[in-house]
Amino acid sequence: MASFVSAWIWKERFWFPENVTWADLEHPPPGVEYPQAGHLLCALPLAVGVFLLRLMFERLVAKPCANMLHLQTGVRRQVQLNALLEKVYRSKMSPNHSHLEELSKQLNWDVRRVQRWFRVRRDQDRPTTETKFCESMWRFTFYTGVFIYSVNYMWDSPWLWNTRQCWINYPFQPMLHSQYIHYVAEFAFYWSLMFSQFIDIKRKDFLIMFIHHLATLLLITFSYGNNMLRAGALVMCVHDASDIFLEAAKLANYAKYQKLCDSLFVLFTLVFFVTRLIILPFWVIRSVLLESWEIMGPYQAWWVLNGLLLVLQVLHVYWFYLITCIAVKSIFKGKVAKDDRSDIESSSEEEINSNCSKKSI
Repeated sequence: MASFVSAWIWKERFWFPENVTWADLEHPPPGVEYPQAGHLLCALPLAVGVFLLRLMFERLVAKPCANMLHLQTGVRRQVQLNALLEKVYRSKMSPNHSHLEELSKQLNWDVRRVQRWFRVRRDQDRPTTETKFCESMWRFTFYTGVFIYSVNYMWDSPWLWNTRQCWINYPFQPMLHSQYIHYVAEFAFYWSLMFSQFIDIKRKDFLIMFIHHLATLLLITFSYGNNMLRAGALVMCVHDASDIFLEAAKLANYAKYQKLCDSLFVLFTLVFFVTRLIILPFWVIRSVLLESWEIMGPYQAWWVLNGLLLVLQVLHVYWFYLITCIAVKSIFKGKVAKDDRSDIESSSEEEINSNCSKKSI
């Protein structure tokens, strides 16, 4: 059974065009290296390393920066311990009025006191400004570093400027060492996001972000496994560009530099629109969909890759809608308003968040 599953997963007719086998890539010419599917396995333990590096970065770099900016450290009022209310809170953080009345009768409390208990309890779970600042600073640092690295090694590559070069002589295209580093870094980072998403600041679009991270990981795996490194690198680079400005805007917001935050948010909106709604669909996805069809023709993995790219593009349209909503609010309120992707539900209306996308792609 195991051999049958393995044979099905690694079926050559799925991964490659006709007349191309795994053996062709396993034995490259002297001095040439092709990607092997097993290479990405090293990224899984590296994902743990990336997560540990993040914890060190937040403790040794981000927190001192937050302290210098005198950000909120999170000393909050604690609720009175109550087993019944705590049990209800675990299943429903905001009970409706009839439920509140029922609880008030059971505890012999008035309804306003029960309401106040849930409000303070929700406030306890809300992440502090310092926590959000540290998370954003880590992402800003990673996105900036990996974007600069990717642009630096791709700048002199012919396939950056002429996407048809992504498919000439495919799949027998030598893998650059810098391409491998880029792929492993992105793969490890997104795996770390996958499992840290369950402990990070919880947002309303948790499921959508989960789908985004999953689609990204599958794209990286598929594009590496069948040597679509050139197109894959372009996709990752385009995604990272706008994320830099998003995280920078969030940092400015948490530090209460409102004018800087507004300026960065406008810049993020423009970069997001240009990179993810123009460059990605009309330059990169068009190449993967049309130019590759013309030069080498479709095959099974080709359909999967294009399907995943289209899933990401749908998410980008949805996120741009949210971004536009925030931009419209900011026109009337004079500052970036609370985002539709807000943090854990909070009773405090004073908190302003500007978390409006990911990477997230």
